[in-house]
Amino acid sequence: MVEFQAGMIAGLIEIAGDIFVSVSDGCTIPPVGILDDVKTEAFSKNSLDEFLFVPASGVNDGHGNLISSVDVMGFLKNTNIIPKSFVSTMDVLLNPVNGTVTIPAGSILNKINANDPTKTGFEILLSYMFQIPDLPGEDTTAGSGKVSVHIFRGVFQTDQMDPVTEYPLMCPLYCGRDGRFTSQPNGPIIAVCLAPPSVLINEIEVMWL
Repeated sequence: MVEFQAGMIAGLIEIAGDIFVSVSDGCTIPPVGILDDVKTEAFSKNSLDEFLFVPASGVNDGHGNLISSVDVMGFLKNTNIIPKSFVSTMDVLLNPVNGTVTIPAGSILNKINANDPTKTGFEILLSYMFQIPDLPGEDTTAGSGKVSVHIFRGVFQTDQMDPVTEYPLMCPLYCGRDGRFTSQPNGPIIAVCLAPPSVLINEIEVMWL
């Protein structure tokens, strides 16, 4: 069963001679428009460039670096992380269910404050997609079996985008393999970025072509 959220990219498929709306993958199911309905068991959102500081003590490795002698754990702002969407500026071990990351022993401390041990440890930037807890899915197509799709040129805002790529102003946009906007080439150009997402506004503004 296909699942989607408003703001994802629609494509058309043929089944037994009939045409159905599905989620585009950018290539084999070409993009035709932007979905304006919901059919999902769980809603998802993005967290972009989330800052995480994990206090840790270090020992000298003999090369001028302080390294942690034990594993240390940090807590993300969200739980139920979608693992394939997760990126970090450090090598960490992710527990996607409870939203924790473990920094392995032997990692080099990148934040050192000789006057305040509580400010010594690891500074990390992370981006990921997560499922919203305690919010059940929804199917706005249940009654009619139909979906609304925007197919004409226009300006749209959506949080349905790849959280791990950069979006320079006016960069070309494509449909990712998961049906979300991305700046990574995949199939035809479908839009341009008018306003990149940010830490404060986890949405991208696009001009659909």
